[in-house]
Amino acid sequence: MAVFRTVRSVLDFLYRLSEFLAALSMIAILVLILLQMVARWSSEVFPGAPEYAAYFMAAASFFGFAAALNRGSHIRVSLLLNAVGPGMKRWIDIWCFAVAAATMWYFVWHARQFVFWSWKFNDISQAQDKTALWIPQSVMVIGGVLLAVALTDNLLHLIFRGENRIKHDNIETQEV
Repeated sequence: MAVFRTVRSVLDFLYRLSEFLAALSMIAILVLILLQMVARWSSEVFPGAPEYAAYFMAAASFFGFAAALNRGSHIRVSLLLNAVGPGMKRWIDIWCFAVAAATMWYFVWHARQFVFWSWKFNDISQAQDKTALWIPQSVMVIGGVLLAVALTDNLLHLIFRGENRIKHDNIETQEV
């Protein structure tokens, strides 16, 4: 069982790391906006700042997905889950996690191909920044892999342990 504990600690570390990278991306957006404001006030030009902010916004989103899932921050329509018994709730949950995991792995497969072709053809941004597009697209694939792993992790945990690993931090999701 030491192998399972090691895998669990590695996965938890990856989720925390992705959360940290999402936070750093948000800070980078703030810094870019402030630098662009200073550049405008001083009559300078900061070419590509909006594009870089958009890249960091995508990074913040994709890095944050896995951590948000495990913290219960993703939107889940629990009206049906609250109306059925525990046995049926478990099967509906399994079905939902299976469909979500399969969809995410499908997305990752095609996003990986998208990044490969952007790299192979040296596709660059059409904006002022002229960034090689495979770089920000790679962040999308990494974040997608992390979300796919988190969904698969929750699915397997639900199948073998009988409950998912989502912790409900929100007051609205706690039962009264």
